[in-house]
Amino acid sequence: MKASCQADAQRPSTWIKYRKGLCEGCWAGCCTLPVEASAADLIRLGLVTEDEAAESLKKVARRLEREGIIQAFQWKTQLFVLEQRNGRDCIFLGEKDRLCTVYERRPEVCRRFPRIGPRPNWCPASPKRSRRASF
Repeated sequence: MKASCQADAQRPSTWIKYRKGLCEGCWAGCCTLPVEASAADLIRLGLVTEDEAAESLKKVARRLEREGIIQAFQWKTQLFVLEQRNGRDCIFLGEKDRLCTVYERRPEVCRRFPRIGPRPNWCPASPKRSRRASF
């Protein structure tokens, strides 16, 4: 079965069962979901130093909000929610090629998707649009 254009990242009931190779040719539907990042993720991304994280996550959150990198900090879980471009795409998703610009340093939640997420082991896959359509 081919990935359907009907999958809607915001509606997990429309997702398809994940299988090996599904990411090939996908248009990064998972990168339209909110991304929660830990302090360790932010350190790996090079956005925060270990000293900053140890000193005050609230200060880190205020700075990253001002810089447009996060949209929220969840005090109870100690997780940061990365900003989304136009309220949809992860700020680290390439605008034209829709590839992750920080793939080797990406947050843990991205590394573990789709094993974890709103619908574990299911994916909001949709085929890449033709190059012509994206210009």
